[in-house]
Amino acid sequence: MVTKTKKELAELWLRDVPQDKVFWFHDGRMAKNLDELATTLREMTEETFHYHANGDKNDFSNWVRDVVGDVTLANQLQKATTQATAARKMETRLNWLRARL
Repeated sequence: MVTKTKKELAELWLRDVPQDKVFWFHDGRMAKNLDELATTLREMTEETFHYHANGDKNDFSNWVRDVVGDVTLANQLQKATTQATAARKMETRLNWLRARL
């Protein structure tokens, strides 16, 4: 088994996902990487946030886990119950990832 370094993982998680795996928001916007997800999380309406993250589902967490591959961030987003908390978790994780490059 080959273990990736933190730098390799950061590079992997920060890159664009394949075109067929982009995140489509309820309001028509899309994100192809974690930076774009973070920006849209800050700017979206509460309605859009709650469409994607509510008691039944968390599309943000699922996309980060299943498409991007960052399980740590996915778990943090799963626990975020407000848009502000999710945006803050994204920024903290992005800063941590960028520090590994």
